[in-house]
Amino acid sequence: MNELALTFNGDSAHTPPSHILENLSEEMAHRRIAAAPHSIYAEVWHTAYWQQVMLDRVHGRETPSPEHNAMSFPDEAAVQAEGWADLCARFLRGAAEAAAIAGEDEEKLQKAVRCPAPWNPARSMTVREQLESFAAHNAYHLGRVVLLRQMMGSWPPPSGGLTW
Repeated sequence: MNELALTFNGDSAHTPPSHILENLSEEMAHRRIAAAPHSIYAEVWHTAYWQQVMLDRVHGRETPSPEHNAMSFPDEAAVQAEGWADLCARFLRGAAEAAAIAGEDEEKLQKAVRCPAPWNPARSMTVREQLESFAAHNAYHLGRVVLLRQMMGSWPPPSGGLTW
């Protein structure tokens, strides 16, 4: 597995996402920490949202970015519609799909995809660039999940995680 693929579901520059999300109860996932803008649930939901947008684009479905980033975080209806375990499973399925795409041949990774946004409707990038952006986005938000877990006294997880 190449390094780009490992960033999605392996042990690369950070603890594997499955370890980061393991052993968190529904209550812990929804717990709000003082001064933190989002719960763990909201961070993962947001990441799964953008992960799907990026996967859609990679598969040739021209999916636009929302008008405002707040629209990519869950509202109360979304929270009620999807439990924590289902959200984790959805996120990890998308990460596995991204890892598989990252392992494809170079010709497929150089294919251009459109990435429309309200501020730049004609934006495009290669599949590789979209995956690289996606990997960085996942790492950023998973790092926030780790920090929230640390603040709750719930780090490292049972399967281990970087503690230095």
